[in-house]
Amino acid sequence: MKRLPIGLTLAMLVSLAILCTLGGWQLQRLAWKTRILAQIEASKSAPVRPLDAVLAGDESLEFSRVVLDCPAQALDRQLELYGLLDGQPGRRLIAACPTARGSILVDQGFVAEGISARPAPGQGTVRIEGVLRSPDRPGRFNPAAPRNGLWYGRDIAAMARALDARDPAPVFLFASTSTRPDWKALVPAPVPAEIANRHMEYALTWFGLAGALLAIYAAMLWRRFKAK
Repeated sequence: MKRLPIGLTLAMLVSLAILCTLGGWQLQRLAWKTRILAQIEASKSAPVRPLDAVLAGDESLEFSRVVLDCPAQALDRQLELYGLLDGQPGRRLIAACPTARGSILVDQGFVAEGISARPAPGQGTVRIEGVLRSPDRPGRFNPAAPRNGLWYGRDIAAMARALDARDPAPVFLFASTSTRPDWKALVPAPVPAEIANRHMEYALTWFGLAGALLAIYAAMLWRRFKAK
């Protein structure tokens, strides 16, 4: 009497569980990415509001369009964060501006690798329009502390301490207007121009592999028990 292959069946069940888990995770990512894209699209037509009013409200800060008048001297003190823009490596310039409630870290934009020059000190007040965004989670292999003066993660608390900024807001202000209009090397980049959303494709791939695994297992059993 033929018996069910225990070892092979257990291996199949473990593999099936892994494939289905990966497919379910991609569906969760799909819902998250769809929500983010909807927020970005809605922000394009949303009115620009004073930053202090937005921070004082109880609505979501993510992708809110705001305006802030920042002392030029505050923008002169910068941290450099490693970044990519359209696949090109470079630096993102991070400064801290005072607010009614404390301060906010401002991502002034992207400067391509190889450009070592920096603008002359500013004067007066700079009006900044931009988008509020939560910091990305640091990558597993990102250095926890800056190396050779270059940062690799958006740690609001640590960056605020380095800039002597008090009570930093929990979000970054990504400038959509240039804080240095005369310095063309600085490119404001508040949100990526294109954000891929292929999570449904990935989910179908994982679920398809799970279905193929079941079909192969069923065919193997059919041949096994049919054989004389």
